[in-house]
Amino acid sequence: MNIREKDKEYIASTYSRFPVLLTEGRGAKVTDADGKTYLDLGSGIGVNIFGYADAGWTEAVTAQLKKLAHTSNLYFTSPCAELAEALVLRTGMKKVFFCNSGAEANECAIKAARKWGEEHKSAEHFNIVTLQGGFHGRTLAALAATGQEEYHKDFLPLTPGFVTVPPEDEEALERAVKQNKCTAIMLETIQGEGGVIPLSEGYLRFAERLAKEHDVLLIVDEVQTGMGRTGAFYSYMNFGLAPDIVTSAKGLGGGLPIGAVLFGERTAEVLTPGTHGSTFGGNPAVCAGALNVVSRLTDAFLLEVARKGEFLSSALTGAKGVRCVTGRGLMIGVGTERPVGDVLSDLREEGVLALKAKDKLRLLPPLNITDDELALAADIIKKVCAK
Repeated sequence: MNIREKDKEYIASTYSRFPVLLTEGRGAKVTDADGKTYLDLGSGIGVNIFGYADAGWTEAVTAQLKKLAHTSNLYFTSPCAELAEALVLRTGMKKVFFCNSGAEANECAIKAARKWGEEHKSAEHFNIVTLQGGFHGRTLAALAATGQEEYHKDFLPLTPGFVTVPPEDEEALERAVKQNKCTAIMLETIQGEGGVIPLSEGYLRFAERLAKEHDVLLIVDEVQTGMGRTGAFYSYMNFGLAPDIVTSAKGLGGGLPIGAVLFGERTAEVLTPGTHGSTFGGNPAVCAGALNVVSRLTDAFLLEVARKGEFLSSALTGAKGVRCVTGRGLMIGVGTERPVGDVLSDLREEGVLALKAKDKLRLLPPLNITDDELALAADIIKKVCAK
């Protein structure tokens, strides 16, 4: 059997894969088994933050692998502690818990919020308000927090304790907080899986004020928007927000699985020994790679991300066949007049790999993609959209 046949025979049928067998890559370019090279504007769904085979990241991970690949959390390790320190210094948060994915990070945030609610309010204050169109993961509690019914239908009953309201509806959000015994509001600043839909600054600030007024936590899911993706270290920093819990993953690992939960002043001590854990959380090799990522997200680099995002958005806005362009930084949604599946297929033929989010193209290129590569990508996207 060839690789595709083996995949069909032995791997659970959870993915509708594109008909491409990738073999190797460097930077923003990746090659398939037939020798065709593509410009990858998906970067592993925002994971390969510096593209493929990045020299600095690879060196950091390899050096740690030669010393200590894994040990349990019964012992101290340097990369874990240093990464936590780096995240705290960059954000002003107080503590970090490490796990393996965005869904796990959101599960941890949900657990922590419930524990906080019981300790600071009452056992009945366990509800978390989330937004329609939001996406927080596919494990059961994270799925219940996800405000998209299409993901729910085969897995009922969902975990109770979530109240979902429309985004940008301040009255609905306030009503949900007042009428339910809540412990938190949980949201993304840009709904990625929901269609690359940014929440307005006014709405985000309203949610923060509401949380403070009613003594509930503000949880910001930065799984996709974090690590410089929007031109800020975390996207909430674009608005000067001060969340109580922040979840992170994807780009943080630079290509290896990691999740992180950052706790602010009010939540820093909510988790105590025995209340949560993760066998692989804080893995030394993964943390060494993540530390390399964090160290390179300087203010100057983030300004370049913002500039590149503005270039790509401007290049696509108003182009023939393009209905709209949404997003921030290098997290861009492109509404197309043609069916998005057809656009994706034609882009592959033209040597460009992209993603979709609802009825839009979703572009998450490596943050260090070159200007020439971006210009080429924009030209190809416009050509395909204009068909």
